[in-house]
Amino acid sequence: MRRKLAAGNWKMNGTSDALAQLDALRKAHPTPGVDMLICPPATLISAAVVTAADHALAIGGQDCHMNETGAHTGDISAAMLKDAGASHVLTGHSERRTDHGESDEMIRNKTKAAHAQGLIAVVCIGETLKEREAANTLDIIAGQLAGSLPDVLTAENTVIAYEPVWAIGTGKVPTMNQIGEVHDYIRTKLEQRYGAGVGTSIRILYGGSVKGSNADEIFAVSNVDGALVGGASLRVEDFSPIITALENA
Repeated sequence: MRRKLAAGNWKMNGTSDALAQLDALRKAHPTPGVDMLICPPATLISAAVVTAADHALAIGGQDCHMNETGAHTGDISAAMLKDAGASHVLTGHSERRTDHGESDEMIRNKTKAAHAQGLIAVVCIGETLKEREAANTLDIIAGQLAGSLPDVLTAENTVIAYEPVWAIGTGKVPTMNQIGEVHDYIRTKLEQRYGAGVGTSIRILYGGSVKGSNADEIFAVSNVDGALVGGASLRVEDFSPIITALENA
């Protein structure tokens, strides 16, 4: 049985005042029935780890460099995230792919760097609106899976997050049939590449305008093992209902 995961990506939001939201989240879910993860800005990771101490709430990074050290001004290595207390890191988020031109190869190398440091990589994939309208979604997903994932991984060190780019922060949500089609397809590709044991055990999250009002419906879809939530994870009153819906799924 795959344990559900509710993950929040704060993106470029939050200063030290935002740590109060983590404390409130702990109090709202003192003994959660699912795994919980928040990926705050890098400036807050160490403090967030302290705030989340003695609780199931995990703290992760939003990105890491593929190299452990070097002349890469402004970048953060997986080793640095680990040293700060992070247990997870996002790789391949659509905003990194689009805004920073990250290729599948770069994402694969970042994922391998995360694994080398004992971090759990949450590898993000998803199609643009143009690709969806051209009926290329499954081809795009297949290519991103093939290029972004290392040849060797485990269900313990890797999570997949399907985020249709056109649904992120737009309020648009694919139909449940569309979500199910992609999640089932991802599961099949994982099982074909890594075998039934690993492929069946890897968690697949859905991301893209998830909120309390639609969470129940989304979490009832086949092979949806949780959510990667953006804006709705910034405030406990918005994120908590999503966690509760996942606990009840």
